[in-house]
Amino acid sequence: MVKLTPPMGWNSWNTFGEKINEQLIFETADIMAEKGLPEKGYEYLVIDDCWSLRERDQNERLVADPEKFPNGMKAVADYVHSKGLKFGMYSCAGNLTCAGYPGSFEHEFLDAQTFAEWGVDFLKYDYCYHSPIIPGRYLYRRMGLALENCGRDILFSACSWGADETHEWIKSTGAAMWRSTGDIFDTWESVKDLVRQQEKLHPYNGVGCFNDMDMLIVGMYGKGNVGLKGCSDIQYRTHFSIWAFMGSPLMIGCDVRDMNQATMDILCNEEIIRINQDPVCRQPVKLVGTWAGEDLLLYSRQLAGGDIAIGMFNMSGEKAVARLNLDEVGLPFSTGKTLSCREIWTGDTFRVKNATMIRELEPYDCAVIRAKVVDL
Repeated sequence: MVKLTPPMGWNSWNTFGEKINEQLIFETADIMAEKGLPEKGYEYLVIDDCWSLRERDQNERLVADPEKFPNGMKAVADYVHSKGLKFGMYSCAGNLTCAGYPGSFEHEFLDAQTFAEWGVDFLKYDYCYHSPIIPGRYLYRRMGLALENCGRDILFSACSWGADETHEWIKSTGAAMWRSTGDIFDTWESVKDLVRQQEKLHPYNGVGCFNDMDMLIVGMYGKGNVGLKGCSDIQYRTHFSIWAFMGSPLMIGCDVRDMNQATMDILCNEEIIRINQDPVCRQPVKLVGTWAGEDLLLYSRQLAGGDIAIGMFNMSGEKAVARLNLDEVGLPFSTGKTLSCREIWTGDTFRVKNATMIRELEPYDCAVIRAKVVDL
């Protein structure tokens, strides 16, 4: 499958871990449809690890745990599809999954056929318990080839955590998205750590194979499988803005059955999603700025039609002032141009004067600006 914009959806792991079952998935599908998440772009509902029995059947096929999924995975897929969503599942390139269930190593074509028969639309493919003597690029090519020959259009989500220099070979596998990081946790420190890893990877993100910075923690508030300290709504807003700005797939990780209005407002901000889903999918450019420290991140991104997105992210617990010379985005005085701006989260509009943009940021806050090039 070739994806033209970053995939969007929901995944069970961050909140539920192994505590998944048919009823949870049905209720999640109901709420996603009821709240209009597919219309916002969140089209995939993905079951992560721990869905199967601990052993394959006599025909070497994977078997859904009958206690968790008494009607089988085909029935689950059919229900998810009935809600206008696409259905995703999980496997692993090793003998076992990360939680110790059967992986797909040397069962790639059989498993791809099984997933196709069940009506799967998305496969997250992890990297635990893999062969130490076979390079990852071969393991992911195997499953990519199996999926492309299974008779169904299944999005291949490669989850090798950036190991083995994933960025150098992942496009050869048929993957539509690839994990560049280890697992996210519901803490600000985890967000900062994952963001720091991205700078060298910007050139490896784009149409057809998107750099996945891991699932969103927006709205978790310290609850669930990866819920540790939790974050504030301001931190969640900045986290979501960075993921969207950098072109990462946007996979919701909270319990959508229990979202408050602040969480909905963050996840469903149409203008932020528009930047993430911009059709040309150009890479962001890290800007130098003026007097910007390591905890003040400045980025620009040229959008389809000539607009410019500018992201200012204060990663620290202190107030900060972001200062940007427009020469960095290609608009020195000599062009006779400036920017007419709208800050998306606040709705503020302004025009840049003296070729310098200055914005004050509260602790952990951000400014995401969509700007048009205009005459001075």
